[in-house]
Amino acid sequence: MQTPRMHLFQMLLHTSITHTLMAWADPADGQLDGLEDYGYWQDIARTLERGCFDGVFFADSPATHAVYRNSVKPSVEYGVIWPNHDPMPLLAVMSAATKRLGLCVTLSTNGTSPYLANRRLSTLNYLSKGRVGWNIVSGFSRAEHLACGLGRQIEHDERYDMADEFMEICYRLWDGVPPEAILRDKATGRFADPDKVQEVDFTGQYFRCKAMAPVLPSRFGRPVLFQAGSSGRGMQFAMKHAEVIFGIQAHVPGMLKATAQLKAEAAKYGAPDPKVIFGLQPIVRSTEAEAKRRVEELRERVPLEANLARMSGVFGMDLSQYDPDKPLSDSSESQGSRGLMASAMTNEKGEQVTLREVAKKWALGPTIPQVAGTPEQVATEIERIWRETGCLGFNLSPTTNPDSVNDFVDHVIPILQKRGVFRREYEHETLRDNLLN
Repeated sequence: MQTPRMHLFQMLLHTSITHTLMAWADPADGQLDGLEDYGYWQDIARTLERGCFDGVFFADSPATHAVYRNSVKPSVEYGVIWPNHDPMPLLAVMSAATKRLGLCVTLSTNGTSPYLANRRLSTLNYLSKGRVGWNIVSGFSRAEHLACGLGRQIEHDERYDMADEFMEICYRLWDGVPPEAILRDKATGRFADPDKVQEVDFTGQYFRCKAMAPVLPSRFGRPVLFQAGSSGRGMQFAMKHAEVIFGIQAHVPGMLKATAQLKAEAAKYGAPDPKVIFGLQPIVRSTEAEAKRRVEELRERVPLEANLARMSGVFGMDLSQYDPDKPLSDSSESQGSRGLMASAMTNEKGEQVTLREVAKKWALGPTIPQVAGTPEQVATEIERIWRETGCLGFNLSPTTNPDSVNDFVDHVIPILQKRGVFRREYEHETLRDNLLN
């Protein structure tokens, strides 16, 4: 059943670009300078809260891709998701600048122990009074696996087996200290009742943990859990763990197909229909012609090699070995993101497209459609996609920042509010309540 109003997140990256390659070279972009300025990120957070966004949503690539030509050099030369700054500190500073804005972060189940991941996320959720979301990823990047000491790229399905164990430890840590165990009794000097606290003692195939829960139980509960896997094994993981699924599809037919697949998967497990947000990239200008020129201007700046360096890392395949003017016909040999690769390989008609055509679209954002036009046109198209797909809402990717965020909040949000399809004020205090109630 369609929610009465759409929900919106702003997707961000803590690197020199947004999802748009070469954005750092655009005169309108301020993110490169923003890498050394807390104020840049806090200003974006305040703007999004003024626009009543559900939250920010940090995507993350924790290590630099080195699959294309088996080298890191193309990624470094063009600033393709390099440098790899940690987004976690930004949640804290953006939280301090806002009261209601949700704060979602991507954190991989590779390279960080379940205990430390739980500690970091739970601490931020405690301090922000229930405004944190965790986008759980199993980490498809070979660069990430090698950087984090795993020694090899973990195979696709095995990553999800590891992630299931990871989550089991996190659940035990969250559930280990019930609220009634915390006494805070100054008269008797008893801080907590140890008989009501359960120590975690877990030994699995991939992880071990023997620990007390590191963070006090919050009256706002645990972080909201997001997941973006779209392969068969990824969807199984999502049915088990995700409260909201982040769907990444190149066009509306892909969104409809993905939603149908997720609903079928949910029915197999007796789970409710999944709540899905899809990626979109709005490009707002005064006229339609200006918006189209802006799209081409951004695309023309990006060398093919920069595109292929990112795509090779995401797909887990060295695309320098393929003819760019022929389609990629099979994703089965990919040890990267099979879902993203499968989504990228066909157009809206279901026809295969060439590698060069895919690269042109990926210049602005991986496998997400652009919605370009006047504020009225952008609002109309976003509403159409929302109604047609029945999704919960959208995760919006900027081209350059902060102008992309400012333009959308100042010019598109008022139209959506006037039409009654987006909130005028926050209904609740926490991310979970604003998003799911």
